[in-house]
Amino acid sequence: MDSSPDSTPEVPAPPVITSFVALGDSFTEGMSDPLPDGGYRGWADLLAARLAARTEGFRYANLAVRGKLIGQIADEQVDVAAALGADLVTLVGGLNDVLRPKCDMGRVCGLLAESVAKLAPNCGQLVLMRSPGRRGPVLERYRVRMEQLFDFIDVLAEEHGALVVDLYGCAALGDPRLWAEDRLHLSSEGHERVAEAVWQRLGHEAETDWHAALPPAVLPGWYRRRTADLRFARRHLLPWIGRRLTGRSSGDGRLPKRPELAPLDPAPAPGPAPVPVPDREGGPVSGLRPLACEDTP
Repeated sequence: MDSSPDSTPEVPAPPVITSFVALGDSFTEGMSDPLPDGGYRGWADLLAARLAARTEGFRYANLAVRGKLIGQIADEQVDVAAALGADLVTLVGGLNDVLRPKCDMGRVCGLLAESVAKLAPNCGQLVLMRSPGRRGPVLERYRVRMEQLFDFIDVLAEEHGALVVDLYGCAALGDPRLWAEDRLHLSSEGHERVAEAVWQRLGHEAETDWHAALPPAVLPGWYRRRTADLRFARRHLLPWIGRRLTGRSSGDGRLPKRPELAPLDPAPAPGPAPVPVPDREGGPVSGLRPLACEDTP
């Protein structure tokens, strides 16, 4: 019998995080994870609540605003976040640019590189993300651009010591049942999975399996699919087209929901979820299993 002591290396404890600043667009603002007051919760708020439960005096700011392009994030959020010197900063941006008909990928990558270069030296840990993509025609149309952006994010992370959370590579997060009726934003369960993904990437013990596949979809009938398509067009697609034609954005005049580092109040419960509208992939079904993410229309 081998009497030598156990040589299994100890896993280092996750770093203590006393402050967290989130930057980005609608994905980080929390759409579409509704709260009773009409606002949004989202993965960043969920992650902040977990971190606050572990650390006395924890503070949190969320500078993200829906509809922001990478240039706006760089101009309006990056310098503010760098000056705060938080223990943790998350930056998710550029996808709104990529999903537009015309996109200068060189400019997008350049602005992202400038932003990372400012943030990385001025925070304890910078986290970047490969954003999730909903399976369907939009993803296929812009897949090449998206993957170009994500490959560049990997390069930036290696250069600056940032962590990358690969949501794009998670098959479950591409399931339309984890997305809201607008087909552009994650549902409440989708945001829960993203919070768990970041939690684990920071080195914390898993609480749920964020990769867990949903049960097989039940294909709704032709009439229900067409009804869902018409509702989507009326409520989301046509208003989005109207804003594009008039040069407006859903974030115009909107301020960040948490512009300053401040203690976190008790986490509010999510509001009632919108009535599920099954699409061609089937209706929403919960698949999160305990262990033993363009401009809003």
